[in-house]
Amino acid sequence: MTLQLQSDVSLKPYNTFGVDVRARLFAEARTDEDVREALAYSAQNRIDLLVLGGGSNLLLTGDVDALVLRMASRGIRIVHEDCDRAIVEAEAGEPWHPFVQDMLAQGLAGLENLSLIPGTVGAAPMQNIGAYGVEIKDVFHSLVAMDRLNGELREFSLQDCAFGYRDSVFKHQTGRWMILRVRFALTFAARLHLDYGPVRQRLEEQGIKDPTPVHVSKAICAIRSEKLPDPAVLGNAGSFFKNPLVPADVAARIKQAHPGLVTYPQPDGQVKLAAGWLIEQAGWKGFREGDAGVHALQSLVLVNYGSASGHDLLNLAQRIQADVLERFGVTLEMEPNLY
Repeated sequence: MTLQLQSDVSLKPYNTFGVDVRARLFAEARTDEDVREALAYSAQNRIDLLVLGGGSNLLLTGDVDALVLRMASRGIRIVHEDCDRAIVEAEAGEPWHPFVQDMLAQGLAGLENLSLIPGTVGAAPMQNIGAYGVEIKDVFHSLVAMDRLNGELREFSLQDCAFGYRDSVFKHQTGRWMILRVRFALTFAARLHLDYGPVRQRLEEQGIKDPTPVHVSKAICAIRSEKLPDPAVLGNAGSFFKNPLVPADVAARIKQAHPGLVTYPQPDGQVKLAAGWLIEQAGWKGFREGDAGVHALQSLVLVNYGSASGHDLLNLAQRIQADVLERFGVTLEMEPNLY
């Protein structure tokens, strides 16, 4: 067996919350064969298998009695190119933001609004990551995943992935598929998305009248850096709660009682509410209890000030959920996966 197994490994370096729990077994997969060996070992030894990307969408609530497999495969290649676009394939272990920057450096547009999102390429389709008006589904071509039941490879098209708001088929079949490679359809001619959030305003303030994708990426990096803490400095997993989708009449009822409610009407008639606004209005922004807290500048972000446990952070999240439900009648859904 080429897979290198380690025992009793701290997972603190492998989750962006910086929660210090230990894994019974740990290994890194750099090839498809490594993944197959991990699956075989898990089955033969009747031990659970927990797959990690960048650990940026995960809250570990205790020691992990499992084989933790970190996807560490690397490689980026253009598999098709014509005068208008290129299909780019990236291995699951590629860090997301450097991949975005690499594509921009090659003159390929489409990913600029997704700059500075933590995590890896392989994790991106899991929750259909999105920011500033763009989601993975908007630039997605296809992917290759391994079936955990039999080790066979399967191609997934855009339709196969069933992407939704922070959702995909992979979130509903978490024990079935392991994403190995993802392909993106990127363009040489930019189709910029500037009307979500303060992106256009930031570019205008900088005197940029004819922005390029690189300009957009830099503006978004600056905005995100001002609003969101760097996980390397302050443990966090980015936005901890999804923006809830509610029927239009529910949104209207809440807005009547709370005129400042931030809403985003959706094409299907539902209304997306700003979870951060709800949490801030409930008084949680900047809250801290021990080393678990809510960020002082962005109420969507739960933070670990040093030695908070996963249980501390989960307890805080559940208290916020209960308070928002009582005040507004809205249920907040957590974004990170719990283990």
